[in-house]
Amino acid sequence: MKKHLLALAVLLAALGMVVAAHAADKTLNVFIWSEYLPDEVVADFTRETGIKVKLTTYESNETMYAKIKMLGGKGYDIVVPSAEFVSRMAAEDLLAPIDKGRLPNLSNLDDTFRNLPYDPENGHSVPYMWGTTGIAVNTDLVPEGQITGYADLWNPALAGKLLLPDDMRTTLGMALKVLGYSTNDTDPAHIEQAYLRAKSLYPAVKVFDSDSPKQALLNREVSVAVLWNGEAYVANGENDKIIYVYPKEGANRWVDNLCIPKNAANVDNAHAFINYLLRPEVAAKISQEMGYATPNKAAMPLLPAEIRDNPIIYPPADKLTGSEFETDLGPAQRLYEQYWSKLKTGR
Repeated sequence: MKKHLLALAVLLAALGMVVAAHAADKTLNVFIWSEYLPDEVVADFTRETGIKVKLTTYESNETMYAKIKMLGGKGYDIVVPSAEFVSRMAAEDLLAPIDKGRLPNLSNLDDTFRNLPYDPENGHSVPYMWGTTGIAVNTDLVPEGQITGYADLWNPALAGKLLLPDDMRTTLGMALKVLGYSTNDTDPAHIEQAYLRAKSLYPAVKVFDSDSPKQALLNREVSVAVLWNGEAYVANGENDKIIYVYPKEGANRWVDNLCIPKNAANVDNAHAFINYLLRPEVAAKISQEMGYATPNKAAMPLLPAEIRDNPIIYPPADKLTGSEFETDLGPAQRLYEQYWSKLKTGR
């Protein structure tokens, strides 16, 4: 009798392990920017596949990178780094190769988003969304036309009315552009000048927010904010007095990408999710709700005209004069981080 009971216990334990393993096969851990993936899209994917998606969010590339590096590429199945962090993470062997054979919907991508310099042949990334960083102005509080570029943010009249993102590249890049340099400048003297320029602005800043900066604008806590265009789009939809200004010095352009960490536990599910997001109707839904531009060419005809023709989301060519994509800083990254630390600690 005891032998039968023991055998039954072993069988039940084995079945439990199988069930647990099966449950693990039906999970996907996504590490993504805040407010960057519609709940409906996640729910529809789970309904169709049975794969349960767990979202964890971050507010900056630096936060995401530090965590993935600390975990050795484990813990998450998908991350969403911006272009310059794709090349950095790939070089440090933190990303798994993309298996294009599992992504038939990859053909929907616009050719301009294939084989970009930060990831030749899209070996480690699939573009998710793209956009710009610029300036949102509440024209109820600041006359329209008063803010035309980053340099105008140093106007003493804006002291206590300004929001900046808690983001190293945006902040130092903005100061570099004001000084006439590239947002990717690696000259130590120029980086120091940018730090000093940014430092002189910090006392005028009321709020630092990279999570949901539109809220401070909508709540009239600030009248001017440096933010991503999708945040400006949502704010403009709720208050048409909030406009988006492409800085005359040149806007920052960026591409956020779907990547799989090197030691992800659910690689098959990650590819299934990426392929799902590449469906034209899904990509169109994301662009419409989030207010960012899609790199999915097949999705464009599905967008309503008010999205496709909205200059906040899809900027006219003349608004991109002087704009730049951020690139990997190489050894200069450390110097940027040192100055960023000094900025944040008030030194």
